[in-house]
Amino acid sequence: MDEALVVRAQAGDAHAFAVLASSAIDRLYAVAYRILRDTELARDATQDAVLEAWRDMPSLRDPRRWEAWTYRLVVHACYDQRRSEQRLSAAIQFLRIDRSSVPDTALSVADRDELERGFRRLPAEQRAVVVLHHYLGLPLTEVADVLGIPAGTARSRLHHATRRLRAALSADATLPATREERTV
Repeated sequence: MDEALVVRAQAGDAHAFAVLASSAIDRLYAVAYRILRDTELARDATQDAVLEAWRDMPSLRDPRRWEAWTYRLVVHACYDQRRSEQRLSAAIQFLRIDRSSVPDTALSVADRDELERGFRRLPAEQRAVVVLHHYLGLPLTEVADVLGIPAGTARSRLHHATRRLRAALSADATLPATREERTV
């Protein structure tokens, strides 16, 4: 990332901002998708975050923090998307599996499905911490900084998310067999 581009964008240079945004858009979408688990919602959240970045460029105090600042914007846009989705519908939504990623040979399809169901049960705030920490590999202190929360809160959210995922996986494992499974 070129700090000079950030400074130029802060001064209102639309071309400099376009260069910054185009270099950030894929990583922002990846984070949004992993939090929201929905292609359209992730696109909307990414677009909202980029628009917010353009509007608020002058408020960015440290040009070196551009990347962390944009992560914060996309996570908050995900929170907004999740809230508006919950207001609009309480219907169950089946999600498509992301086939574009590298095949995961370590887990079976059933394991991935169970993990996905468990992850969808997490609140957006916990999903954000899990994605930033495990997907992006950020240390919890950086996760806290990106989200604008205390480090203890980030640790707590990760802890509760892990507990909820374990509980969901455990509950799925102990579900009674279906009629087809009993007859086999």
